Amino acid sequence: MYRKVIFPVDLTHIDQLAKALKIAIDLTTHFNAEICFVGVTGSAPSPVAHTPQEFERKLDAFAAEQGTAHGLNSSAKAYVSHDPSVDTDKTLLSAIKDLGGDLVIMQTHAPNVTDYIWAGHGDTIAAHSEASVFLVR
Repeated sequence: MYRKVIFPVDLTHIDQLAKALKIAIDLTTHFNAEICFVGVTGSAPSPVAHTPQEFERKLDAFAAEQGTAHGLNSSAKAYVSHDPSVDTDKTLLSAIKDLGGDLVIMQTHAPNVTDYIWAGHGDTIAAHSEASVFLVR
């Protein structure tokens, strides 16, 4: 049913992805699909990486580690944004389309009052993507 799973990764919060990652691995295995780990970074140094190239290497390493550990056909794609705090949703939507993703699995946060002012990334992706979107709280 699904051929390519897109799993957005925030390398800053990798420790908070366990639940969504388990579901992504299970569904990817069940459908014998490919999984692509997608990350968005800025061109300026950040706590995760000093350069976009370093970010890409870290994302590639994460994808390879998951692929090896779980027997997955995995890949990674890093996207550079001028301002990730503003462009992440637009960049992810473009990535999903460019990569041919037909299922997106995302970790999301528990709803809170600020969601009435600013939608979370998952909300925006689910509302605007042509792919199926599975949000994991």
